[in-house]
Amino acid sequence: MASLEKKTQLDQLPREIQLKVLNHLEPCHIKTLQLVSQSLRKLCLDDVLWKRICFGKSSWYQCLKSHRKSTFGPAENANRAGDELVQSCNKSRSSSHSSVRQREQQDEANWDPAFPGEQVSWYDEYIQRHASTSVNWLECPRMRGRSHEAVIEARGMALYSPYDGNDGRGTMLAVSPLDDGSVCLWDVKGTRGRQGGIVSRSKPDILFVDGPGSQNSQRSKRIDTGVTECVSVSNNGHRAFFAVQSHLIEVDLHRLEVVRRESFEWSITSLSDVHDGVPLTVGTSLAIYLHDFRTRATGRHDVVERLDEPALNNDVVRALFDPKPLPPYAPLSQPTPISILHLPQPGSHDLVSNDIYVSGRFTNILHYDRRKFPTVAGSIWSGARIKSLAALPYPFSSVESEIRRQAGLSPERIAQSRNEGQGRTLIAGGAYNSKGSLEIYGLGSASATDDEPTLQTSAMQNRYTAAPSTILSVTNHGTKIAFSDGSGFLKWFERDGCTECRRIKIGPPTSDDMARKILSTESTRGGNRQNDDNILLWTGEKLGMVSFSTSPHFDSKTFEVQDPKLNVEVEKKRHEYSLRMQRALSQQTNELNFIGSLAGRTI
Repeated sequence: MASLEKKTQLDQLPREIQLKVLNHLEPCHIKTLQLVSQSLRKLCLDDVLWKRICFGKSSWYQCLKSHRKSTFGPAENANRAGDELVQSCNKSRSSSHSSVRQREQQDEANWDPAFPGEQVSWYDEYIQRHASTSVNWLECPRMRGRSHEAVIEARGMALYSPYDGNDGRGTMLAVSPLDDGSVCLWDVKGTRGRQGGIVSRSKPDILFVDGPGSQNSQRSKRIDTGVTECVSVSNNGHRAFFAVQSHLIEVDLHRLEVVRRESFEWSITSLSDVHDGVPLTVGTSLAIYLHDFRTRATGRHDVVERLDEPALNNDVVRALFDPKPLPPYAPLSQPTPISILHLPQPGSHDLVSNDIYVSGRFTNILHYDRRKFPTVAGSIWSGARIKSLAALPYPFSSVESEIRRQAGLSPERIAQSRNEGQGRTLIAGGAYNSKGSLEIYGLGSASATDDEPTLQTSAMQNRYTAAPSTILSVTNHGTKIAFSDGSGFLKWFERDGCTECRRIKIGPPTSDDMARKILSTESTRGGNRQNDDNILLWTGEKLGMVSFSTSPHFDSKTFEVQDPKLNVEVEKKRHEYSLRMQRALSQQTNELNFIGSLAGRTI
């Protein structure tokens, strides 16, 4: 009863006093305190509390303090200390404490990476920035009827959230084409089975150019291993689009069967993400296409879908002489686009604008307006070979970012800039002179309407401290920028593009594993689960997931199916070993007793 009365008295304390107490605890103790009661759990997840902890332990703040110490030398520091000592005689302690607090508030406001209206779980942010990490490898698909070691390699990766996460369970599946021409689905969240386990897998050969039953041993009939963005998923349409050489194959994710095939004039090298209401953007080696998958397939495509049609070759010849004009496309002066991005609308992560950005094996980032396609609306000169694009629906200013790194803006100026700013941010990662290049571009227009053209307003290029090798993939992760490089590292940077938060090695020190593509597993509709936003990665051969925990959630042994005969054999050997040890111990006991009896007779 006494404990209940104490708990009631604690709950009756004002929230401000409870938070004052929590401010003096270490994060590990606050985490343990969550287990005491529901009210304390809610209090221990307070965003203001964890935001302050994130700021105090951030590398940004540590760099700022180091810069301030290096700016004033030891002698100047001593003179300043003497001046402050003299001035302190004329000031009260309260005013001194107030000035220190104002300085901390200004530093925190300059660091704050969140924008107005952006939903941020600062408890999750602290975990992603400072907690232990572990790499979990998803279940390896194996050849049917083959040995245990016959593993099939994955050739791409995308995320599939049925009904945009509104299926009642928050399901999230990883979709990948396999080297045997099948489609494989993994459970990322563990809502339909074991987390990281295979949920479903199609028949083999359905993704080959000539379909099942044909001679598909040639590499030209299979998925190109050099294409990273070779799969894109429609969450509401339950469709997946796979780029196989010059063919775009549409698969129903409910039935895992091919429902449509499209052929293009050149090999497909990149696909954009699928967004509701806009066509899929397809990048081939020499042109950019807008593929409206919402339109019905023509009779010619219906025949192609019938894989048992004997006159398939005749139909291809007939298509060559089809008088119907080709769909509009944008030719490329330089070949091989690698990444295609649909730019979001200002302030919205879900809605996309009419702006399309394309990067690849050329030094410009091309800009297209979907309403004026195929005319090029503009370009951004980078000078680097950009391999991956990402975006934020918030503005970016390189001038303000540089001033804020020195904590030079007042909180009022920062709030005014963020509330009045209308724009978006383009994030690019690639290679410049064999080193990694992380680039951030501010995009804006003459007015807030979507009718005005989007123009580059600011630029930041980090080609010195980002990565020693090529940046392969870049994505948003919470309030940070995450990217992988060719050295096998996964790094997190602040949104200024210059301050590194943390880094991890994907594999062991002797491993050559590197993430060719990374994705955030944050639920599209949010949720109440803490520490649920991990990093899904694809190495070019297998899928893995970086989780923020001391031990992996799953490993290869989790998915091993034990052979009953093998279990019987192991149990038999264990029993025989137990009997041998029992006899040995019994014999040793008898010998000790015999020696003891001899000693007694001597005495």
